[in-house]
Formats: sequence, C-alpha cells, structure tokens
Amino acid sequence: LQLQASGGGLVQPGGSLRLSCVASGFIFDDYAIGWFRQAPGKEREDVACTFRVTFYADSVKGRFRTFRDSAQNTVYLEMNSLEPDDTAVYYCATDRVSYCPPPRHYSSGSPYYRYDYSGQGTLVTVSS
Repeated sequence: LQLQASGGGLVQPGGSLRLSCVASGFIFDDYAIGWFRQAPGKEREDVACTFRVTFYADSVKGRFRTFRDSAQNTVYLEMNSLEPDDTAVYYCATDRVSYCPPPRHYSSGSPYYRYDYSGQGTLVTVSS
C-alpha cells in the first residue's frame, strides 16, 4: 500500500493550493482517505476525511475541500483563504476501512486519530 502526497509549496496569506494524494496497492474506491497535518511545536491535527460522507476540522471548514477522482486513484485537498496557521506538513492516510474516523476528531481541541497507513507528507508554508 502506498500513499504519496504532493502539491505543497510557499503561498501568501489569502492564497490557494491544491494537494494531491495518489494511492496504490489497494482498492481505492472501497476505503476512506483522510488528511492530517503536523506543524512544528503543535499537536497533530486531523484536517479532513472523505468516503461517502466528508468531514472537516473546525479550523478549515468553509476554506478547504477534499474530493476523490476514482479514475486517477487520487484524493485532492483544495485549500483556499490560506492563513499562516495552516503552515504544516500535510499527510494523506487510510485505515483501509469504509468509514472515516469519528466526527469528534475534527473538533477543536480533540485528540487526533491514529491511522494505520500514511505516506510522506508535503510541506505547505503560508507566509508573506
């Protein structure tokens, strides 16, 4: 099983980026794919997850959107109105199950979810 995130970079506050996560080694359409991020000195944070329903962290709701392209075995994280607090390494992950982690993991201050599989992350830096 492989998950490869890409698309990170340097962007100014208020800007946009689209991250990609290419999956291989498993039946893509059968499983939920999530995103989490890790910023220096901060707790890891679950950002989003998609399968038949989609969940978003309170901190990104209304600004980020995740969606799947089954033909490409790819999940995207579209990030708009980026803020300096969004600076982090972003990872895609899965447990190879057909549901996302419980919604409580996406609430501010809640413990993060530990996925079984995640790939190398991609760095997003929001700075002027």
